[in-house]
Amino acid sequence: MTLEQMKQELEKRLKPSRFRHSLGVAETAVKLAKRFGADEEQARVAGLLHDCAREFRNEDMVKEAEKRGIAIGEVERSMPLLLHADIGAVRVRELYGVEDPAISQAIARHTVGGPEMTVLDKIIWYADMIEPGRDFPGVDELRELGRTASLDAMLLAGLSHSIVFVVEKGHLIHPATVLARNEILLNQMKARQAEAKKED
Repeated sequence: MTLEQMKQELEKRLKPSRFRHSLGVAETAVKLAKRFGADEEQARVAGLLHDCAREFRNEDMVKEAEKRGIAIGEVERSMPLLLHADIGAVRVRELYGVEDPAISQAIARHTVGGPEMTVLDKIIWYADMIEPGRDFPGVDELRELGRTASLDAMLLAGLSHSIVFVVEKGHLIHPATVLARNEILLNQMKARQAEAKKED
């Protein structure tokens, strides 16, 4: 399926606002891919299709995940919308003919993140947060980081913002989000320790 065919299929299946969001994420992901030397085509396709499983209703997410043999934890059972990421990772193969495991993984991780995220995973996660249609307190600062900060500094700020937002809403925090944030912090601490040793 060509990119244009993917767009046409996606447009038929998503609400207009969700489709516009998907186009915005694709465009933002390409900009970030250029900045960080990632594959622009992978970024474009993953950005475009990241929310492809939002065609399913929230109340059908568990059933759709079970149908595809996706593992469902307690957090996902109580917040089924989270499953759209894992379902989307399979859906891109089923419907859009995307066989690239890097794209599937970036789609699977675009909502809650996870440990050992690749550059593409991080780009799609962040592009989803800062695409032009997003409007929430702090988004302009996050967009500025997207232009100036390192990829891990951006992601750390984004994950921290996301966790605070979820805590303030009184919702559950997915363990994968905590793992992703802690991993960046631990890597930064190790880098500082290694630098300090060099200076000794």
